Amino acid sequence: MIVSFSVSNFRSFHAEETFSLVASRRLSGIHDHHAVPIPNSDEKVLRAAVIYGANGAGKSNLFNAFRYVRRIALRSSKKNTGTRREPFHFTQDANEPSSFDLQFIANEKLYRFGFKVDDAKVTEEWLVEVIGTRERIIYERITNDEGNVIIESKELKNNGGKLAALVTIGGPQNQSFLATINVTLDASDLGDELSGVIGWFRTTLGMISPEATFASLGQKLTEDASFLKFAGDFLKASYTGIDHLKPQKIEITEAELIAMLPNKDLIDKLRDGVSENEGEIGVLRLPNGCNLVVENSGAKHYYKVTIQASHQPQAGNFFQLDLKEESDGTRRLLELIPALHKLQNENAVFFIDEVDRSMHPMLVWKFLDFFLKSRDESQCQIIVTTHESNLLDFDLLRRDEIWFAEKDQNLATRLYSLMDFKVRKDLEIKKHYLQGRFGAIPFLGNLNNLQLEEA
Repeated sequence: MIVSFSVSNFRSFHAEETFSLVASRRLSGIHDHHAVPIPNSDEKVLRAAVIYGANGAGKSNLFNAFRYVRRIALRSSKKNTGTRREPFHFTQDANEPSSFDLQFIANEKLYRFGFKVDDAKVTEEWLVEVIGTRERIIYERITNDEGNVIIESKELKNNGGKLAALVTIGGPQNQSFLATINVTLDASDLGDELSGVIGWFRTTLGMISPEATFASLGQKLTEDASFLKFAGDFLKASYTGIDHLKPQKIEITEAELIAMLPNKDLIDKLRDGVSENEGEIGVLRLPNGCNLVVENSGAKHYYKVTIQASHQPQAGNFFQLDLKEESDGTRRLLELIPALHKLQNENAVFFIDEVDRSMHPMLVWKFLDFFLKSRDESQCQIIVTTHESNLLDFDLLRRDEIWFAEKDQNLATRLYSLMDFKVRKDLEIKKHYLQGRFGAIPFLGNLNNLQLEEA
């Protein structure tokens, strides 16, 4: 779970801004099941957060900052490609390092992972375990003026083997040491702690952008009966008009597969995704929603997977529609259902940018309500950015779960919580937000001058 995140000099963030999901003690007794204990602490962390702001205020930049941290934590960087950071431009000190610091819970421990980067290199990096009021350093890293990566870690050096050798070598200056470990060593070389930290970034933390698609949706619907039922039942209960989903998996020849792909690069991508190891599966999703699948079961087999939605306008009569014929809102909801299903069954964290994209306000409300009521006190978490004011409801959320993003006079994003305001428990916060009491709304200029004069 994410406990807090600080960022500076990245995109629209200039001075350091902190997004905290530590539950306020002042709200004890209000939606207590929305918060779970933080290890080795008397504090709790919230299971949900909703972030509001005008267009261009920086909500999506917070999402992008998280995604950048995830990339730096896991992925290697080619030599001389720099760090691909995006500093705040409206200042004279844009060349100063960008800084990121993330506190998160993995395997019942609280960790801090952070780093500073300039255009060329990771200048500093740290990974520590937070134990109450003290910190246990797992490793610290600097890149010195000569470009040498220096790792300080008594713990990792004492472990011996390949990991200790990497601590001595340091790794490339433009990628994190955590990424160097991830792309260089096998899980057996890492030990449980580092495997757990890397696994949190790789599989626990999910990022869903407004245009994101779940690449293996069709494959999962055909292979996972519980997910197929969950997805169909959720769509039916959401009054999308769909009674159930009907995926179909048909084996095809390699020639037929090639004929369906628009270019050779996609063919190579699909083939390369499956090694010679038996049991490997590669999935490629086409723009029309169809999945092309390669499975290695001793020999390579090729499949086309399609999804149809079954409608029942009359008793006893079902009609099938290809998924591409469904509404944008229905398709968007279906792309989010895998996240909701995972949150039902595993400890997972999802950050969804523009959760309300193409979806009805009541459906967005029920989506969040379903999550909050479904796994009380589990280590699952959902963070969303939105314009949907119907979520501003004390029956749904606590005050400390509501956040705002707003730009100041220097065009820099500020983050703040509803806890910064004195509000009554019976206050109609939606009305007051739209009236501008909490900021984070657009202020439109005079558009009358843009209207065409009547002839």
